[in-house]
Amino acid sequence: MAGVRSLTVRAWYTTVQEVHTDGGPVADTPLVKAAVAAVVRNPYAGRWSESLNELVEPSGELAKELVARCLAALGGRDAESCGKGAIVGVAGEQEHGVACLTTPFGDAMREGIGGNGWVTSATKVAAAGAALDVPLAYKKALFVREFYDAITVAVPDGPRPGEIAVVAAMATRGRVHHRIGGLAKADAVGDGLR
Repeated sequence: MAGVRSLTVRAWYTTVQEVHTDGGPVADTPLVKAAVAAVVRNPYAGRWSESLNELVEPSGELAKELVARCLAALGGRDAESCGKGAIVGVAGEQEHGVACLTTPFGDAMREGIGGNGWVTSATKVAAAGAALDVPLAYKKALFVREFYDAITVAVPDGPRPGEIAVVAAMATRGRVHHRIGGLAKADAVGDGLR
């Protein structure tokens, strides 16, 4: 897929992490985290624009493809948590990354994984190869503490100055050794927060 609507995708990158233990006993069910980045051309690189609609409007379609690829990277497992992020090349602004991650993107992500919660995010401007820690949270209730986590994403050759690396991230469960209390998944009411 070369483009998603009016966004031109130069490359796709996938990261998968499988955690069986984090210092304690081996988990019965491993934690699998995945992130997919689409490196897209930034139509606003090097120029000011009051409107960022060229990024906002097609972001929902981009999110659908990112979600599909991220779910595939989980190997058929259900996504229990999610997050989103963007690294903007140095000819752009942080706001360009935020424009890629607004309501159309969040709605497509929630629909794609059966969530209704607030989708956590992180954005920054950086040179090619920079890492971004994409925060993860439970897909139905933000306050379920066992899901507070992150996955690190880096694109070795991007984003180039006139590009944006747009990221969707997911995990199959909470942290393998969560034990600090807080709202349990079983007690969440699924209102997006609690």
